[in-house]
Amino acid sequence: MDLALTFLTLGGLFLAGLAADEIGRRTRLPRVTLLLAVGLIAGRSGFDLIPREFEALFEFLSVTALTMVAFVMGNAFTAQKMLQNGRVILWVSGAIVTATLIIVGGGLIWAGLAPATALILASIATATAPAATQDIIHQSGQTGPFPDTLKGIVAVDDAWGLIVFSFILVFAAQWTGQSSDGILLGAARETLGALALGAALGLPAAYLTGRLKRGEPQQTEALGLVCLTAGLAIWFHVSFLLAGMVAGAIVANRARHHERAFHEIENLQWPFMLLFFILAGASLELGMLVEIGALGAAYVVLRIVARILGGWLGAKLGGAARAQRPWFGVALMPQAGVAVGMALVASETFPELAPVIMTLTVGTTVVFELLGPPLTLLALNRVERSKTSVR
Repeated sequence: MDLALTFLTLGGLFLAGLAADEIGRRTRLPRVTLLLAVGLIAGRSGFDLIPREFEALFEFLSVTALTMVAFVMGNAFTAQKMLQNGRVILWVSGAIVTATLIIVGGGLIWAGLAPATALILASIATATAPAATQDIIHQSGQTGPFPDTLKGIVAVDDAWGLIVFSFILVFAAQWTGQSSDGILLGAARETLGALALGAALGLPAAYLTGRLKRGEPQQTEALGLVCLTAGLAIWFHVSFLLAGMVAGAIVANRARHHERAFHEIENLQWPFMLLFFILAGASLELGMLVEIGALGAAYVVLRIVARILGGWLGAKLGGAARAQRPWFGVALMPQAGVAVGMALVASETFPELAPVIMTLTVGTTVVFELLGPPLTLLALNRVERSKTSVR
C-alpha cells in the first residue's frame, strides 16, 4: 500500500468523521448512521474514493473496536448492577433471542425456505450490534437503569445468540445429512474457550492494572490488555467478544483499587470506532437491497416484530418499569459485524447455502445499520422523557 495514500486516506476519513460527529452533536442525529453514510458516499456504492487496499484494514479495526466495546460492556455485569437490573437483563435477552428464533424462523419457513436455511438465518437475526448500541447510549449522555440494562442485554444477547447459532448449525447439519460431530465440538470449544480465556486474562488484570497510576489503568495497560485478548482469542479460534466481556466483567468486579477501570479504554476506542463505522459503510453495497427482494423484506419485518414482542414480554416477566417495556426491543434493532461473522461461518459450513445466507444477511445489515441507531436513540429519549413527566 502506498504510504502517502494511506496517510491521505486516514486524514480524510478522520476529518470526515469529525464533521459527522459534530453534525450529530448539533442535530441529535445518531452519529453511527452519519458515519455509515459517510462511508457509503465515499465507498464503492458512492464515489469510490477509498482505495481497495485500505479496506484491508477493516478486519483489524473491527476486531480492535469490538474488543474494546466488549470490555466496556463487561462493566455492565458488576454485582451491584446485576442486583439492580440482572433479572430484567436475563429475561429480556432470553425472550428476544427466543422470539427472534421462533418468529423469524417460522416466518421464513412459511415463506418457502427449507427449515435448515430458515433457522440458520433466524439464529443470525438474534445478533445485535454492540458497537452501535453502545455508541448511541454514549452519545445520548443518559445514565440510569434503562441505559445500564441495555448494555447488559446487548452483551448477554450476543452471548445467547452465539450459543443458539452453534446449536442451530448442529441441527442444520443433521437435517441436511452432514456429520455434526465437528460442529458440536467446535461450538463447545469456542464458547468454553472464550470463557476460560476471559477469566485467564481478567483475573491477573484485575489485580495488576491500575497500580502504576493509582486508581485507574494507564492507556498502555488498557491497550495492551485489549490487544492480548483479541490476539489470543484469534489464535485459539474463540470469540473475542465473549472473552472481552468476561475479562471486563472480572476486572469490574474484582479490582477494588480501581476508581475508573474502563476510563482509558473509553478514551482510546473512539478513533477506532470512527474508522470502523466509516469502513463498514464503505463496504456496504446498496445493490444488495435489490437482490434480497421480497424475502429480505420479510426478514426485516419479522425481525422487527420479534424484537418488539420479545423485548416487551421479557421486560414484563423481568419486572421492568412499565414505561420501559415497549422500548427494549426498539432499542435493540442494530445489527452488524456479529451477524455478518455468523453468516460467514454458516457459509463455510454449508457452501451450498452461502449465496442465500450471505446476500440476505449483508443486504438486511444495510437496512438495520441505517434504521437501528435512530430507533435506539428514539427509545432512550422516550424513556427519559417518561421519567421527566413522572417527576
